[in-house]
Amino acid sequence: MASTAASAGQNISDYTIDIAEEIHVAAPIQITFDSLLEQLGPEQTAGSGVAMPMKIEAWPGGRWWRDLGDGNGHYWGTVQAIKRPTLLEICGPLMVSSPLTSNVQYRLSEEPGGTLIKFHHKAFGLVPENFKTGVNQGWKGINERVRKAAEGKGSK
Repeated sequence: MASTAASAGQNISDYTIDIAEEIHVAAPIQITFDSLLEQLGPEQTAGSGVAMPMKIEAWPGGRWWRDLGDGNGHYWGTVQAIKRPTLLEICGPLMVSSPLTSNVQYRLSEEPGGTLIKFHHKAFGLVPENFKTGVNQGWKGINERVRKAAEGKGSK
């Protein structure tokens, strides 16, 4: 008997997200890493530029979430690995309220003139329609804000 996915004409790519990006930052690695934590945390904004401050507990097992006050909020993930200033890895549902799990990796390395960030977001599960486009644009925005913030501090 054929599986539901196969009989519906779907394939594994319908259930996955795979985003990779390299970001060149003209700032030292420590400043870049600190800017990454700020942009994923208190300086986070929604795609429209509206403030959406998050909290990130920057240690293994630490939570990454949106605190709405009075015990309300949205859990996005758990810090799976952190090695300052070269690695931040988070796993969890992120911004999706469906059965989906993600792994996000930021790997930083020094390069001439600054820092190279290798970013990956891989996910598997029920991916909502039109989500892949939005999440790709969202990460590009976050990563650009990290670059700008680090370069703004690195030039002082």
